[in-house]
Amino acid sequence: MEMKRILLKLSGEALAGDKKSGFDETTVRNVASQVKQLTDKGIEVSIVIGGGNFWRGRTSDTMDRVKADQIGMLATVMNCIYAADMFRQEGMETHIMTPFSCGSMTELFNKDKAISYMENKSVVFFAGGTGHPYFSTDMATVLMAIETEADVILSAKAIDGVYDSDPKLNPDAVKYDRMDMKDIVDKKLGVIDLASAVLAMENHMPMMLFGLNSENSIVKSVTGEFTGTYITA
Repeated sequence: MEMKRILLKLSGEALAGDKKSGFDETTVRNVASQVKQLTDKGIEVSIVIGGGNFWRGRTSDTMDRVKADQIGMLATVMNCIYAADMFRQEGMETHIMTPFSCGSMTELFNKDKAISYMENKSVVFFAGGTGHPYFSTDMATVLMAIETEADVILSAKAIDGVYDSDPKLNPDAVKYDRMDMKDIVDKKLGVIDLASAVLAMENHMPMMLFGLNSENSIVKSVTGEFTGTYITA
């Protein structure tokens, strides 16, 4: 498929590398270098980053869910500020957009501005999730991809594709090269949360899921050397 505009989803844990929390500069610079190769080819790129390297869910059952989710939203803002600076050091112009005001650190999301930035070779980071509790960064990913008319979502994970069972527990697990988003929904495979999968399916937004740690995996996903799972919608 032709890719003019993509949305790259990175987990917060991906930024942490082997450290498991915080930032691993080598990992982030590697991602930035690959994205630079894409923008140099004229491909328009936006990015959503999770917050799991700083915060994941509630610290206890007594913590208010809304407050916990708000902390998670702020974790994604921190991740995007860090990653955007690494990208600038690699020679790219960046913009960070959020669904809520963060003073001078980010700008409020505006579809027309976001697309204009991308058309002018800037990488746009969508931070802060949807701005509402009870929605994951999966939902923000699908929503932003649809709103900005991306051709495909590139989902970089710790695992290199979708399997019929957990490959960590089952050495005979089989990886799917291609499947339909409806299968993700019907079988509740957990690749992305159910509500996000339904939104992607209803709006015909495809996804390419692959392992971030594979060499040059982001570039290969775009240049025809993809080895992950292509999820049609």
